[in-house]
Order: sequence, then structure tokens, then C-alpha cells
Amino acid sequence: MHDTEIAIVGAGAAGLSLAYRLCAATPNRDIPTITLIDAPQGPLRPPERTWCFWEEPGGEFDAATSAGWDSLRVRGPDGTSVTGSPAPLRYKMLRSRAFEAFVAKRLDATPHVKHLAATVHAVHDLPHGAEVRGMTSRGEALSLRARWVFDSRPLPRLPPARTTLLQHFRGWFLRAERPVFDPQVADLMDFRTPRPAHGLSFGYVLPSSPYEALVEYTEFSPAALDSADYDRALHTYVTDQLGLARFEVSHVEQGVIPMTDARFPHRPGRSVFRIGTAGGATRPSTGYTFAAIQRQAQSIATAWQERGHPLSPPVHSRRSLAMDAVLLRALDTGRLDGADFFTGLFRHVPMERLLRFLDGATRWDEDFRIGLHTPVGPMLRTAAELPWLPRRVSQRTVRQPG
Repeated sequence: MHDTEIAIVGAGAAGLSLAYRLCAATPNRDIPTITLIDAPQGPLRPPERTWCFWEEPGGEFDAATSAGWDSLRVRGPDGTSVTGSPAPLRYKMLRSRAFEAFVAKRLDATPHVKHLAATVHAVHDLPHGAEVRGMTSRGEALSLRARWVFDSRPLPRLPPARTTLLQHFRGWFLRAERPVFDPQVADLMDFRTPRPAHGLSFGYVLPSSPYEALVEYTEFSPAALDSADYDRALHTYVTDQLGLARFEVSHVEQGVIPMTDARFPHRPGRSVFRIGTAGGATRPSTGYTFAAIQRQAQSIATAWQERGHPLSPPVHSRRSLAMDAVLLRALDTGRLDGADFFTGLFRHVPMERLLRFLDGATRWDEDFRIGLHTPVGPMLRTAAELPWLPRRVSQRTVRQPG
């Protein structure tokens, strides 16, 4: 006997997206009963986050997005810039609270969905389903049986990999005393930042008005920094490169995203699937996750609607993951100068094609032509050595900066 057909552990982007897709009724199959388990209020529930992605205008979440840009810019270390349009794509910003409110309208209108606040300690396979164990917000033991469980909890340790870097960042939502931002242009990478001893760093500027923007300091490197170190780097970038002497910070965000060629297990049990970053949705070379989560959730929902049996196929193609593995290794070994590499790609490849490439949506011949604009020697050397490198458990823990 099952308490619910589908249990979803975690109500972040991955969990909410899956519940949202499953609640799209179709003529083929009824909506399953769903129990959405979220952490109680407290340290286990993440603070508000910002997600960015690109797609054509008129997307289903457009009503919840807080800003969007039709022009994107990358600045090299010497200040030279590359600005272009990704049309017909648009770069969009979505805040987690707005997304939660948007999804809640569909979930609240569906009697098949039950919400449960609990801390999940374990998920176990059963002969004909799975069991979720934990503690409810009232301090009671939780034992929930489901036919299928989708678990979005972060993994306690990254799987073995040949290369593991961290994308770690801290961002200020700030208001300037004078109009310095162009709300039509988003700065994806501004390399006019001090280079760390290992890896690369850049500024990231998403303006919402001439006075307001989200400004982030980001590193691709082995370890996260302390909050004070991020703040010093942000202050230097805002004052020296953006030319702001006076500004107010209304909100702060920070986080860590694994950049690794590890193989994430999509199905740790017969009736248990992993979704989101834990299920391999994060693109290793960029850290972008939200759009891939939507594809993952739609694949699962489509399988349920057509067969009554959910599947969670890999989000990224083998070709994309192989190219990412070469790039990560080349960056980690220092064979590749990250600032020159990314600036060169944006300078020589049409922006729309490059964004499709970063999303894994290009054909093999397009990938080949893009590859011609990379340092061929270091990339070929790295590709040749990868098959001989062992996969090891990384000592680089994915902790939030403190």
C-alpha cells in the first residue's frame, strides 16, 4: 500500500518544476497523487535565489521573471568588450520567490498535491516502491511510502571525477546614487577583476534600471572564499570598474556550484530517481541549471503521461559532457587561459549559436566550427590524456561560503 504515487523530496527549482509539469493534465493519463516534501523553516531551507536562463520571448515563466536582456556583453581583462544580440533568444532573470508563487497557483488548484514540511534523513527502496524517512516539523517521525520517489537533496559528497572545480560567487543587489547602468545590456563576464592563483574570476552585472543592478563577483577555482573576501572583491569591482563611490546594498546572495566531470547517478534505486543538480542537471562548464531542470522535469512528466512509468534520462548529451570534461581539465591544469578563452568565443562565434552550444542544442558540425575558435593544441593534448586519468573522490567540498 502506498501513501502517495509520487513523493518529491525538496521544493526548490527541481522539485517544484517536476510537480508543476506532472500537474499538467493530459487526455492520456490522470494526474498522479503527489506529496511534495520541503524542509521546515530554518537552516536547511535555502534563502531566496536568482536563476538566469535564455529562451525565446513568450516563455511560460515570463510573467514571473523580474528582468530580461536582448543584448549581452563580455569584457576582456584589458577592458575591450564584445557586445551582441542572441536573438531570437533572450536572457532572463527569475527570482525563486516569484517562481514559487507562480508554481503555487497551479499546485494549489490541484487536489492531487499534498505539501509536507519535514527533514528527510533517508530514502530506501522497497519491493514495490520506496520509503521516505525523516522528521516532520512537529517533531514526529516520518515514514512515507510512495510508488516513485524523486530526490533533489544535495549529495553529501560529489561522485569520483577526473576534474572538480567550484563556481562560487557573492552578489549585491545595489542601487547607485547616479544612473550608471544600461538596463538593455547584461554583462555575462567582465574579466577586469584580480585573477586568483588558480582559476579565473569575473564580474557579472544584471541591470534592472539605470540605478539598480545585481552585481556579482564569481570565481572558478578549487575553494570558496569567506564572505569578507567576496565583499572586498565586490567593493573593489564596483568602485574601480563601475565607477561607483556611493551605493546602497539591499540584498545579498551567494552560493557554490560544482563544475565537475563526475558521473551523477540518475537512478540510485529501482523506484528512486535523483533530480536537479544531484541528478546531473547542472552544466559542468557553465554552472547553468534552471533550463536543464525544465527539460529534465518535462521528460519525466512526459514519460508518466505516456506510459505511467516515470523516467529520468540524462539531461546533457555525451558529446556535451565530453567537451565539458576537456574544458574543465584544461582550465584546472592552467593550459587554458579562461579569460582569453571565453572572450575569444564570444568575439568569434555568433552569440545565438554560442548560447545554443552552452545549452547543448547545437549540431556536431556547429560544435566542430566552434572548436576551431579554441586553442586547438592545449585542447587536443587534454582530450588525449583524459581517458587515462583515474576518477577520484574530490577533497573539494561544496560548502556555502561563510
